[in-house]
Amino acid sequence: MRELMATLDAWRARGERVALATVVKTGGSTPRPLGAKMIVNARGEFAGSVSGGCVEGAVIEAAQRALKTGTPRLLQYGIADEMAWEVGLSCGGMIEVFIEVVEQSVGHTIKFYAELERNLAEETPCALTTIVRGANLSAHLIVYADERVTGAWGDTALTTQVIRDARHALHTETPARHTYGDTEIFIDVFMPKPKLIIFGGVHTAIPLTQFAQTLGFHVTIVDGRARFATRERFPTADAISVAYPDDALAQIKIDAASYVVILTHDPKFDIPALKALAATQPRYIGAMGSHETRAQHFAELRAAGVAAEFLARVHGPIGLDLGARTPEETALAILAEIVAVRRERRGGFLSAR
Repeated sequence: MRELMATLDAWRARGERVALATVVKTGGSTPRPLGAKMIVNARGEFAGSVSGGCVEGAVIEAAQRALKTGTPRLLQYGIADEMAWEVGLSCGGMIEVFIEVVEQSVGHTIKFYAELERNLAEETPCALTTIVRGANLSAHLIVYADERVTGAWGDTALTTQVIRDARHALHTETPARHTYGDTEIFIDVFMPKPKLIIFGGVHTAIPLTQFAQTLGFHVTIVDGRARFATRERFPTADAISVAYPDDALAQIKIDAASYVVILTHDPKFDIPALKALAATQPRYIGAMGSHETRAQHFAELRAAGVAAEFLARVHGPIGLDLGARTPEETALAILAEIVAVRRERRGGFLSAR
């Protein structure tokens, strides 16, 4: 949704009404995940994707009909469809797509998307719940990890159940579809951009920054050597810090949405970085270096009082074993390992190999 907001705002600024299509159920092999979105205006312009192209044309037509009637719609596409040859998923999967009009007054949809836009801009985690089948179709709640909830439904028992499930979805960072009697609700999860902190402005960090930003990471380069941490070397990096690890980490918030990569391959940087990180809880830490280098660094860290439990959680040698030889291939291997950890959907660290 984050990548669609600028287009949505531009269309609304010129007076366009906008329909939002969201994948709310998947089955089998599908090209787009739960929560994938596309926006459509009355002219037939669209942005985003719900199927990678398989059923986009049909969804655009359905969205334009929804714009004319103001009525939300829940549609299913798949190989079992009678229209499979025309609009079905060639991969053999099935998706359900919920279409609603962003500006419609029923359920105050625009209010909820304005709040969602603020949350995305301010990096505030939240879950947006939507009734996709049953009474009060397209009604929303916005649920936060704390006690806050925006919106109210007349059914107190249903509201309580949905809030509980929405907070669980936030905890696991996983969208979900739930059935409560005759009512079906889609819970969409919006999390802050994941943060990649790279210690060491070495050559591998250049393609790693580019690859990570393509996948939506906020990238920070940290290096105490000013000639390595420059805007010329990292023109697209979101932040560059010319500082030593312990000083930099005092200024950077490290949380469960943080992924840390240590590429300096120098004990003057590696050891202080790991020592400072021992007091934090990022989702991932990986360190460049051979098994021998790792053993030497860890022996020094244990002698300095760093817990063995923490050291066991550091991934190293860093990256998946892809047989990488070039800096670009090494960056790919590192990012592949980060994605593998991220998609495990477990908090904290995963054990290193």
